[in-house]
Amino acid sequence: MEKKVKEVIEKIKPMLEADGGSIEVISVDEKKGSVKVKLVGACGACPFSTMTLKNLVERTIKQEIPEVKEVVSA
Repeated sequence: MEKKVKEVIEKIKPMLEADGGSIEVISVDEKKGSVKVKLVGACGACPFSTMTLKNLVERTIKQEIPEVKEVVSA
């Protein structure tokens, strides 16, 4: 699952980089279906980072990898 998550993250990165930010995968817990990521750059300090995490990152990952139950910030 970690490889799949990283592939999806690579699809998301250009959108975040366009706003001066990026994202890193910190860990993937296959048993819990949990992915921990870190928003960096402009995205890390943005007041909308929670919305970005849930509405873009989590939704995109869940659509492509149904085994993922949640995406959380590191």
